[in-house]
Amino acid sequence: MFVKVEWKALVEASRTLGYTELPESAEASMLDSDEFLRKFHHALLELHLEDGALVCPETGRKFPVSKGIPNMLLHEDEV
Repeated sequence: MFVKVEWKALVEASRTLGYTELPESAEASMLDSDEFLRKFHHALLELHLEDGALVCPETGRKFPVSKGIPNMLLHEDEV
């Protein structure tokens, strides 16, 4: 699973949520470190966006999140 993670995006999203423990870059050899694995696990599985917005990096469109549920429906003029 590690090789499929877009690391830069994970670090940026984690920092947006206030979690700054992930290193700027990572490589597969870091998977031998229990400390790294704890931080990686926390970022992947324990951080949750309850209220706010997700922003598409390509279009800049904001999708609201309420009670942890994103509304990703497009408006009629966007279809």
